[in-house]
Amino acid sequence: MDDDILLSTRRLRKSFKGYVAVDGVDLCVRRGSIHALIGPNGAGKTTCFNLLTKFLQPSGGQILFQGADITRDTPVQVARRGIVRSFQISAVFAHLSVLENVRVALQRELPAYRFWPSGRALNALDDRAFALLAEVGLDRYAAMPAGELSYGRKRALELATTLALQPVLMLLDEPTQGMGVEDVDLVRRLIRKVATGRTVLMVEHNMGVVASLADRITVLARGAVLAEGDYAEVSRDRRVMEAYMGRTKDSSMEAAA
Repeated sequence: MDDDILLSTRRLRKSFKGYVAVDGVDLCVRRGSIHALIGPNGAGKTTCFNLLTKFLQPSGGQILFQGADITRDTPVQVARRGIVRSFQISAVFAHLSVLENVRVALQRELPAYRFWPSGRALNALDDRAFALLAEVGLDRYAAMPAGELSYGRKRALELATTLALQPVLMLLDEPTQGMGVEDVDLVRRLIRKVATGRTVLMVEHNMGVVASLADRITVLARGAVLAEGDYAEVSRDRRVMEAYMGRTKDSSMEAAA
């Protein structure tokens, strides 16, 4: 196996009582890359994420991670291997401070995990938590209740908690969904920053974000791979224009972004 390949799928398939949501998907994510998974609503993107993180078990095919077959792993086993996922809907502990949110994620680093660790044990994680907050530009908001952050900064906090789990592969599910222009730009810059030296697989509808971040793009339609390549390649593909963007050959993906 190519050592440069971190994650791959072979003929990955998922059906629900006769409906095929993922239909023979071959995916190859290289180490240190940002790989985007795009497609119209119902194309199978989130189902693919659920298969990779084992929220769903495949109906067929194979998933390989760092050369190991993880097709039948449990969600806990996959997480322990270093596959960490964020979700479409922002999920922070609104009543806890920004710092406390990151400390919750860092509890796995304690020598002996307890559901209610002592205050002293949690305080020992402060330096690491502050460093993670600084990485995503939230260190000055450490004492603020997480629920008071803007939507874009809540996404930044989720990135910090994701990084706290020391991911080998970060799966970001529509990280800019529902954001205004300012927050989109904030999150785009943060993804670029935290992706340095890391591997990211992301589902994203904003083509401006995809164009600026993705090293490689896989386009899904009706559960199957429609096209793959860099942004220039897929943006010129007539099948992508018609199936994903609903455009003609002379149209551009930028026009629909």
